[in-house]
Amino acid sequence: MNKPANATKHLHSASPIILGWREWVALPDLGLPAIKAKVDTGAKTSALHAFRIAQVNHQGIDSVQFLIHPLQHDATLVRECVAPLLDLREVSDSGGHKELRYVIETRLHIGNNEYPIEITLTARDDMRFRMLLGRQGIRPPMLVDASASFLLKRLNARQLYNHRLSQRMKK
Repeated sequence: MNKPANATKHLHSASPIILGWREWVALPDLGLPAIKAKVDTGAKTSALHAFRIAQVNHQGIDSVQFLIHPLQHDATLVRECVAPLLDLREVSDSGGHKELRYVIETRLHIGNNEYPIEITLTARDDMRFRMLLGRQGIRPPMLVDASASFLLKRLNARQLYNHRLSQRMKK
């Protein structure tokens, strides 16, 4: 049986993968090697902090261009991202307020696992986490231990972003 090109990698074990209520993730297609995400089983969709969001035509594809501060408490680090536009949806936040949001699909890297997820884009300046990983982004056999944090890989985010910057400067 052939697997589709965007098939889930590494989620084939019978034993559960335990996530903490917060985990480090990466969004490699967006050039984001580390983002601290809140794992939120109460949220259906995942959300990513974004600002200056604009719908654009990128290489002939309807896309969304946006800026992000990928690290908490650091407004000096800014990354520009472009992703194909998947949809525009009305989403209710935790306070019940409805907002029309751009939706993208991108690869999520969490622990040793990588798979595509849908993410809505929204300003999360006032939120503690730059990303919210909702139920649709949590794949079997993943389980969440709400009493624990960072059960998967720990990342030195600052070092990863500085390394990427120094690599770009060498080119």
